[in-house]
Amino acid sequence: MQEDGEEQANGNSARFGETARTWLGSAAIVALGIVVGGYFMGDGLVRAKQADRSVTVRGLAERDVMADLATWTISYSATADDLASAQSSVDRDSRSLQEFFRELGFPDEALQPTGVNVSQYTDNGIPKFTVRQRMSLRSEDIKRAESAVRRQFELVRRGVVLEDGSGMSYTFTGLNEIKPGMVAEATRDARAAAEQFAKDSGTSVGTIRKATQGYFEIAARDGDSGSGWGVSDTPYKKVRVVTTVDFYLR
Repeated sequence: MQEDGEEQANGNSARFGETARTWLGSAAIVALGIVVGGYFMGDGLVRAKQADRSVTVRGLAERDVMADLATWTISYSATADDLASAQSSVDRDSRSLQEFFRELGFPDEALQPTGVNVSQYTDNGIPKFTVRQRMSLRSEDIKRAESAVRRQFELVRRGVVLEDGSGMSYTFTGLNEIKPGMVAEATRDARAAAEQFAKDSGTSVGTIRKATQGYFEIAARDGDSGSGWGVSDTPYKKVRVVTTVDFYLR
């Protein structure tokens, strides 16, 4: 009986030891899982925090260009007691315009009529007729166009009275050719600003997170823009674009 009791006690002790080892092993696995999970969670939070670190800056690119298209819309009119006389005066002014531009070296096809308007009214019971004519000069010869503007007062000497709004307009049509280079230049300017910010904050600039291109603006280089009679636009233009870029910070 005593031996049986001892064997039973030894068996119970062995089972307890095995149970304890199993429990301790499970506890160790759970603890290891908590540690590993906590590491990855913490590492994930660090990465997420780093991903949120960014700076938004703007980059500017400007380029001086020369207009490559000149357009001059010329309006003039004549008023008379009868339509035939008014039309005759307008025809005379049209011939004067054609001669003026021909003398300056423009081909005949550079000057084209773009519209005519006839109006009638009564002045103290006397009918009056006004014929208004519009001619348009279109040329890629910018130097010759500038010469025409400088000599436009000669038209007045020839009896052609230009109406308000008869000014030369210059246009730059080569925007598509310079767009890629200007966008790259604006992006470099934005990165330089981001690098200065990163230097001041003890970080470094990473890749682009997001970028937005602004509108291209073409304006007079020196800020002057012509309008009205005898006042001309300038062929010297400035192209400008601003980009907004988000950079990751490391």
